[in-house]
Amino acid sequence: MDYQQHERPTISVPEAGRRYFGLSRNAAYEAARRGEIPVVRIGGRIFAVVEAIERRLAEAGTGPRSP
Repeated sequence: MDYQQHERPTISVPEAGRRYFGLSRNAAYEAARRGEIPVVRIGGRIFAVVEAIERRLAEAGTGPRSP
C-alpha cells in the first residue's frame, strides 16, 4: 500500500463518520463496531483507515445492479 497517497493514513472514527457518511460521533463508533467503517486499534485507541474507506466507497457502485 502506498501511504503517501493520503496526507494521513488514518483519521479519528468520528471524523471519518462525519466526513464520509454524515454520521454523528456515536453513530460513527457504532458503525466501526459493526465493521462498517474499517479501523485499526493501537493500544486503547481506534482509528479509521482512510484508504480502506475510500476503496469500499469506490467499490460500492461497481457491483451488479438490481432490476
